[in-house]
This record gives sequence, structure tokens and C-alpha cells, in this order.
Amino acid sequence: MDPRPQPDPARIRSDVAHNARVWNYWLGGKDNYPVDRAVGDQVTGMYPSIGEVARADRAFLGRVVRHLAGDAGVDQFLDIGTGLPTGNNTHEIAQHTAPHARIVYVDNDPIVLAHARALLTSSLEGATEYIDADAHRPEQILRAAQPTLDLGRPVAVMMLGILNFVLDTDEARSIVRTLMAAVPPGSHLVLTHPTLELGGEGNEAAMRFWNENATPPITARSREEFASFLDGLEILDPGIVSCSRWRTNPREPEVAQFGAVARKA
Repeated sequence: MDPRPQPDPARIRSDVAHNARVWNYWLGGKDNYPVDRAVGDQVTGMYPSIGEVARADRAFLGRVVRHLAGDAGVDQFLDIGTGLPTGNNTHEIAQHTAPHARIVYVDNDPIVLAHARALLTSSLEGATEYIDADAHRPEQILRAAQPTLDLGRPVAVMMLGILNFVLDTDEARSIVRTLMAAVPPGSHLVLTHPTLELGGEGNEAAMRFWNENATPPITARSREEFASFLDGLEILDPGIVSCSRWRTNPREPEVAQFGAVARKA
């Protein structure tokens, strides 16, 4: 019998749009339901650049993981808020550069869990694991990750587009502090987060529509609020920027999604 957690069919709802599936739709995937496509199309109609945000966020992930696994020498990744697997997942990029890299994915969406087998592949030298846990419970995440990750060695904590589902900013800061307190110097924090800045003002109505018609509810944050998640850490160049402009062509069009990478000294 497969010892890994199995999805609970009762938790999978095909009548309410869900972020993981809508994001998959925007990225051109097929793991979504008609309700996800309908809501995704409605949001796109209200905020046409949302697809560009999704693609820029994914490209940011690739650049960051290549940098961390290569130049920074980080070989452990804790990817919280995994979402549905697409091409160039964290473990594929990391293990291409560092075959011995160890990756733990974290999500608590039943559809994502149902597709976890697609993520649970690894190089022979490394390891890839998936845990069913809620970002609101960082202590649970840390406990579950320890069989795969050595928390006495540097870890890249990746939270791409996940803190926006923690509606209380103080709670979101507490989650980040708990995670980063558990990892040693040399660890990194990788964040992306939607904003109504960077040309994202038109997203406000789309977010209201989302919160009325889909799950989980979402919030945008300002640059100042985003920066507060990085307090006490050394922010790598080029600082807090649109994720589309992190270590890429500075003339790349901005998207309304902050991105940053910071190191624990």
C-alpha cells in the first residue's frame, strides 16, 4: 500500500473555483474544471494582464532556483504553496543544477494532493517529497519537512503567491518569522505577492470578484507591507521589484507582483 497521503474526494469541489486550478488554467494547463475556466475568464476580462502575472511569477521561480542552487550553493528547498505541477517545477530546476538537492513541496489543496505523484520524482542523488499541510501552521510544516530536509543546514524557503491568502498581515509576518527562525544562517527567503501598485490598480475590482466567487480569498499588499516580511534579512540585488524584472532585462514590462529574495545572515 502506498504510504503517502491520499486525497479525500469529499474535499474536492468542482462547483467552486479554486486558486490552484485557476492558476493552472492561466498557465495553459488542463487540470481545471469549467467553473475555474469561467472565473478565470471573468477575472481576465476585468484585469487582462493576469495571465502575464502568472507567467512572470513562474519565470521568476526558475531564475531564483537556478541562482540559489548554482551561485548560492543552496541544495535544500521548502516550497510552500506548491500549486498544481506544470513544467520546470522547483525540484526539476534545482536538481538539474545540483543533482543531490532535496526538495519538500507543501500544499493543502486536495486537487494538488491528487497530482502529487507527478511531483514525487527525483534524481537518484537527491530527494523530493510532498506534504499536506496548511501555510497557516508553520510549526506543522517544519515538523513534517524534517525527515527530508536537514534544518541545521541552509534552506531556501519559497513562498510564491501564498502570503496573499493569509489575510491578516500580522499573522503573515508571524508565519515568515517562525519559518525563518527555524533555519540557519545562509538560508534564503523567496517571496512573490500581488499588489495594487506597479500598475495593478485595475486588479482591485477583479480581486473583489474573486473573493465573492472563488476560494480561498485573496488580498493585495503595498511595497511597505511586503518589505515587512523581509525584516532582519539581507535583501539580494535588485531588491524589491516586479517579479518580471528580478535579474532579467530591466526593460521587461512590469507586472503587479512584487518579487524578492533575501538571505539570513
